[in-house]
Amino acid sequence: MGLMDRFNDTQDNSLELGSGQYRVLQVVLREKFVGKGSKNFKEIEDLCNEQYAQGYKLHTFAQSTALSTGMGGGDRTVCNLVFEKM
Repeated sequence: MGLMDRFNDTQDNSLELGSGQYRVLQVVLREKFVGKGSKNFKEIEDLCNEQYAQGYKLHTFAQSTALSTGMGGGDRTVCNLVFEKM
């Protein structure tokens, strides 16, 4: 199994987590319809706690902004998280 095969999404949109030394996950933050901030920001906290429980610690966090052309428009913040086996 190649390195990138360990981090691929499966066809049913579930995440296939390998047993490698690193896990790379992505979260797209969605803006609240009313008010400021992201409505799913807690998803990052939950993801970090879940990975820690499985023996991984956060190694790298990077974010970027992508334009959205979907209904409602607005920018989306894409967060890439790299977890390292402890």
